[in-house]
Amino acid sequence: MVLTAVRGALGFLSQLPVGHSEQAWDAFVETPAAFPLAGYVVGGLVALPFLAAGLLPAPVIAAAYLGTVVLVTGVNHADGLADLGDAAVVHGDPAERRDVMRDTTVGVGAVLALGTVLLALALAAVAVAGLPPLVAVSLALAAEVGAKLAMATLACVGRPSHEGFGSTVIDGNGPRHLVGSLAVALPAAVIAVPATTVAVLTGPLLALGLSRWADQRLGGVSGDAFGAANELTRATALHVGVAVWSLFGGIWSVPLVDWGVLAWTPW
Repeated sequence: MVLTAVRGALGFLSQLPVGHSEQAWDAFVETPAAFPLAGYVVGGLVALPFLAAGLLPAPVIAAAYLGTVVLVTGVNHADGLADLGDAAVVHGDPAERRDVMRDTTVGVGAVLALGTVLLALALAAVAVAGLPPLVAVSLALAAEVGAKLAMATLACVGRPSHEGFGSTVIDGNGPRHLVGSLAVALPAAVIAVPATTVAVLTGPLLALGLSRWADQRLGGVSGDAFGAANELTRATALHVGVAVWSLFGGIWSVPLVDWGVLAWTPW
């Protein structure tokens, strides 16, 4: 059941050739923990460019990271961010803002939202590329798991604004289902504490704020809010993780697996 749910999650959240089936889709929408579980797969792939940290110039690694993110995840989540950006600049009631989100015309709000987040992600990637390779890879992985945990949080605490992907995922799930998602994300949070810890926790914290904003401005959470949560969390988590590592990296330790035994080795 869990593997089927993860396959359904990867089929929706990524461009990976996992196939599509109704059984996998149903398992996915009924299992919020499938979001962060899929985050490990996606995060492991998009983090690969950071293995070259210290070997190649940081801007080169950052460009490779951005390209890998697009290749692995596609533009579905970015489209949600763009739609939410357009809705955010509309002066009107929730119904009018939802109409703007359904409009295929790209407005200034979409351009501003996409441009700002892309710039933030690029700058964060440059900063991450300046960290030790293991830390850089761990942080990129944690940011992706945190991004998917943000979506799981919306699925568990959000209120749907209308029929669509948002209502499909939210219906049948509740706050108690968030416990499983948090437990699944725990390994990513403890890889390189405290940087990876705050990177993962950025997801649910941002999702809670976004859910409240969506309730007030959009009448609830939509599929676009899920995509926006993913993109916003990824960029924010990387920045927060780099900042925390810069401040506390010399105090905390990084876990390394050596002959099957978890050994804590300080940097």
